[in-house]
Amino acid sequence: MGAAEGKNGPSENLTSAEQGKLWATYLGNTMSICILRYALQHMEDQQIKAIAQKALDLTGQFAQSIKDIFMREGYPIPQGFTDEDVNLGAPKLFSDEFYLFLLKYDGKIGLNLYGIAVSLCTRADVRAFFTQCWNSTAELLKQVEDCLNSRGLTIKPAGIPYPNQVMFVEKQSYLQGFLGKVRPLNALEIAHLHDNAENSLIGKAIAIGFSQVAQSDHARNYFVRVMKMDAKHYEIFSHILQKENIPAPPIIDQFVTTSNFSPFSDKLMIFHKLNLLTMRIRAYGNALSLCARHDLAAQYGRLLLEVGNCAEDGSNILIENGWLEQMPQAPEREALTTG
Repeated sequence: MGAAEGKNGPSENLTSAEQGKLWATYLGNTMSICILRYALQHMEDQQIKAIAQKALDLTGQFAQSIKDIFMREGYPIPQGFTDEDVNLGAPKLFSDEFYLFLLKYDGKIGLNLYGIAVSLCTRADVRAFFTQCWNSTAELLKQVEDCLNSRGLTIKPAGIPYPNQVMFVEKQSYLQGFLGKVRPLNALEIAHLHDNAENSLIGKAIAIGFSQVAQSDHARNYFVRVMKMDAKHYEIFSHILQKENIPAPPIIDQFVTTSNFSPFSDKLMIFHKLNLLTMRIRAYGNALSLCARHDLAAQYGRLLLEVGNCAEDGSNILIENGWLEQMPQAPEREALTTG
């Protein structure tokens, strides 16, 4: 493998972290290119269309930048997703407003991926690339949020009163959640319950749309299963919030049309759901790490297993159909030594 040219001559080869993050980013952005190209064919709302066009321009730039890095390295370009995975002439599957929610969810995935990449990558050009990706995605998310807010569609976490003074936890009962007097939810617990409820309702709406247009029974049944899981998780988070008189995010299923003509390949749709489920695993893990109440921690632990099992089953469908592109991996030393 060749090394990229730096300002002072050839620089070091890509590390495992850099290869993995660039590879994953390329696949994710080629997928987004297909989705956004299709979405723009049907958008009538000019404000939303301008945001979607900016998102498409960014994904194209990100994918091309990675391609350029790989070409300089003599590194094989991943297949990712192509024109074969999208039918631009398919009828409208989601309303214009729905793509704001989708861009918000995908933007959170991007910020997480790019932020971690910046901390893991050591080569200056790769680190600069992921910093640019993070900044551009954050700016796009601001535009998405502003547009949602202007239409009264913003899903804000509930407000709570300001404290009157600095306080310290005095009893271990602060950690309880099953027996005895249970304290109210704290600010971070509310924030993550709200975020995970929102992720669940967006995931549910996407699964509804994909289940309507899936071409194979295997894929359709998978999307129906994911839809039911998302609905269940949304109800759990909503119930916890509403039990303490805290409003939960509203359902957005009404933004899915009745079309049953597929705009995307089953491969792309299953991969997209796996992307969302992977983000959910990270979100649940993050929430679990910040829970001080035992009942919430136990709930997140159980739901994490459900999402993980669902993601594994989606991966198995991709593998069975020869659709799961393999990420770069360490050499099999034992195989090399045994011939």
